[in-house]
Amino acid sequence: MTALIIFLILALLLVTGMPVSIALGLTVFTFLFGFTSIPMDSIALKLFTGIEKFEIMAIPFFILAGNFLTHGGVAKRMIRFATSMVGHWYGGMGLAAVAACSLFAAISGSSPATVMAVGSILIPAMVKQGYPPQFGTGVIATSGGLGILIPPSIVMVMYAVATSGMVVTGPDGAPVMSASIGTLFMAGVVPGLMLAAMLGSTTIWRAWKNGYPRMQKASWRERWEAFRSSVWGLMLIVIIMGGIYGGIFTPTEAAAVSAVYAFVIAVFVYKDIKLRDVPKVLLSSAAMSAMLLYIITNAVMFAFILTSEQIPQQMSAWIVEQGFGMIGFLLMVNIILLLIGMVMEPSAVVLIMAPILFPIAVKLGVDPVHFGVMMVVNMEIGLCTPPVGLNLYVASSISKMGLTAVTKSTLPWIITTLIFLGLVTYVPQITLWLPHTLGMK
Repeated sequence: MTALIIFLILALLLVTGMPVSIALGLTVFTFLFGFTSIPMDSIALKLFTGIEKFEIMAIPFFILAGNFLTHGGVAKRMIRFATSMVGHWYGGMGLAAVAACSLFAAISGSSPATVMAVGSILIPAMVKQGYPPQFGTGVIATSGGLGILIPPSIVMVMYAVATSGMVVTGPDGAPVMSASIGTLFMAGVVPGLMLAAMLGSTTIWRAWKNGYPRMQKASWRERWEAFRSSVWGLMLIVIIMGGIYGGIFTPTEAAAVSAVYAFVIAVFVYKDIKLRDVPKVLLSSAAMSAMLLYIITNAVMFAFILTSEQIPQQMSAWIVEQGFGMIGFLLMVNIILLLIGMVMEPSAVVLIMAPILFPIAVKLGVDPVHFGVMMVVNMEIGLCTPPVGLNLYVASSISKMGLTAVTKSTLPWIITTLIFLGLVTYVPQITLWLPHTLGMK
């Protein structure tokens, strides 16, 4: 009954169109004053300790790094490199879009930023070369989702923050710790590359089937020149992943280093951003960071209420008693997350649902890292589905197509991503192989 009251209050507030962050906060205070005896001073203490986490600092730094790279010419150079490598294949520019989204995802951590950076260049170029606008819009809107799967990923940081400090018992009664950001980043590499390959295969098949144009094969000299032009941006991938795994710095420190590095190459190396434009980039990054941190603040209080009322534990016991098992539970979770992902922003979904679902998943024997990556893939699909799919709106603004037309154009790649979701859900080795190999688990 307690769980029903909490979620009913939250649902009613969200239906009114209220922002998620404010709805979470009002839900907490409504429940505090009307349905529980939890003292307010404990809420204040939890609020302070809940956001006083070193890991949270990674979020504004990754946002800042992504903004420097988006406003600079890094995306343009990466697209040139990707096109030189695969442009002569069937659907060459579409395949280059998948490759460019994969590369930009590895330095931005944001899906909408990836769609904007790559789409604003490639969608007009593909139309000019003879591709239907639906083809280019569909492939870039869905491939941009790789921005939250291929590390670094802001949504992975959100999952780590939402489950940070949680120690729950596994099926054998042994305590299981939550996943670290570094382990999640490494776990996202193989699934990210695998999904990129599947999206690329779908792109090639559709281009071959419809006889779309191919580009002239680039010479090795042209490829070398394109690589040399983009190497400063590509080096950021090496700095982030190599630094984390090499033990040189933590994921949060890696985020700070990436922000400084992105500033240097955008302003002083590529010189695409003037010094007078830097305050605008800082201001936009601060605004986006403030929005996410405000959501985190209210989500921390929401998670505290759930934990205090023993709601995750009660739900876990009920699900175990019903005999769902791991397979049934994961199927149910995918359906719930896909539905919620259609109407809410990924970070908010993860911050709300992770503290609820994480204890249940661990109780049934699901690895915390595997579960985190599975949630991220669900959020990736949510970014490409109406009515609140951010990638769709970004792609629509670039292509000048209506939201309905953009949604239809993404269907072949959405189906591919749904197949991939099934594989990631029920073949945990896809996610866990690299962390195990590197000794991170």
